Amino acid sequence: MNTIFDYIMIPMQLIIVFFTLYYFIIAFFGIVRKKEIKILKPEKTMAVIVAAHNEEQVIGHLVDNIHLLNYPRALYDVFVVADNCKDKTAQIARDAGAIVFERFNLEQRGKGYAMEWMFAKLFGLKRKYDAVVVFDADNLVHPDFLLEMNNRLCKGEKVIQGYLDSKNPNDTWISGTFAISFWVVNHIWHLAKYNIGLSSVLGGTGMCIATDVLREHGWGATCLTEDMEFTMKLLLRGVPTTWAHDAIVYDEKPLTFMQAWKQRKRWAQGHFDVAGRYIPRLITEGIRLRDVRILDGILHLVQPYFLLLSTVFVISSYIYSFVPFYTNILYSILPVEVWSVIAVGQYVFPMIILAKIKAPIKSWFYLILYPLFVYSWIPITFIGFLHRHDHEWSHTEHTRSITYQDVLLRQADDFSKTGLLSKQAIK
Repeated sequence: MNTIFDYIMIPMQLIIVFFTLYYFIIAFFGIVRKKEIKILKPEKTMAVIVAAHNEEQVIGHLVDNIHLLNYPRALYDVFVVADNCKDKTAQIARDAGAIVFERFNLEQRGKGYAMEWMFAKLFGLKRKYDAVVVFDADNLVHPDFLLEMNNRLCKGEKVIQGYLDSKNPNDTWISGTFAISFWVVNHIWHLAKYNIGLSSVLGGTGMCIATDVLREHGWGATCLTEDMEFTMKLLLRGVPTTWAHDAIVYDEKPLTFMQAWKQRKRWAQGHFDVAGRYIPRLITEGIRLRDVRILDGILHLVQPYFLLLSTVFVISSYIYSFVPFYTNILYSILPVEVWSVIAVGQYVFPMIILAKIKAPIKSWFYLILYPLFVYSWIPITFIGFLHRHDHEWSHTEHTRSITYQDVLLRQADDFSKTGLLSKQAIK
């Protein structure tokens, strides 16, 4: 018998079925890569930009690393915007050979504002570049990064995100599970979408943007998740974000749960902020243009709302086991066998990815704790929703002073323990 609660619970179940099937099916397209004939001749000029706020511990290693990339030095320059720094970031970057611009503005704080200011400075220079490449100060970069981006630019791609790897996946269980989450997303989300022609999303670092796109559309992304805001702004104007699977950047992952909590809370706040401002326009434009890439972008922005919705449904299902107060249609739409396959798939996909990239032994142990990391997103998302209008920037302190040689040594050590050569080490 239908109840008044069915007006809420039945649509909720239909939404859950749709999202579950949609992302489960898409994930399969990220298991295998398409064959690609690469353009290996360096051609495009690039401005490599690093936004840094009090990053004296790590900035020198990154600038040294960038100067040793497998790309003609005449075709790229390294810029560091020292944003409201109170330490030796600017001097260390200069000593390492970067062109440094110092910015002081306590009213407009955050990476988005720093990037907008830096782009204006860049466009005022005599030398013009074909593209800008953006890194965070705590990053290290694979030697072929610019060569891979050159390949994409020469093929006409305008906005490209690189492969986000970890430079410290073995430090703690937090950095380890964080690394697993990025590896999984790189494959079953970014690569999968690229393989089927959907738009990816910029990740804040390891991204390449053609300067003609910046000149035409401007940056204008200054919220807590400026990368997502810029992605959606361009998607509205018909410019998708593509994916360069072999353009690898090594990012520093948080070491403690509280560091990870604060960082992800900021991401959740920014996600809700961008969703509230862009979903209505994306719906209108997506329907008008019948563009599946825009409609998929809407689904990406709706993800945290879906997490809130599914959490409410799970709580309701526990109540239902004692007091049936709505009509359960989940098993009417999909057989229990299908739900079982999907449930198992949530654990199998990460295992496939770890095997595919020849992950270190420690990562397999961290995989046991991976569900804890995933489910911790639930309270973070709820808090992010409540604070979605709070735009105060929260800086993540970076302390792991690791060189690219250290990364190679760690990979060699993984090799000696497993007898397997990692994907990153063979690049």
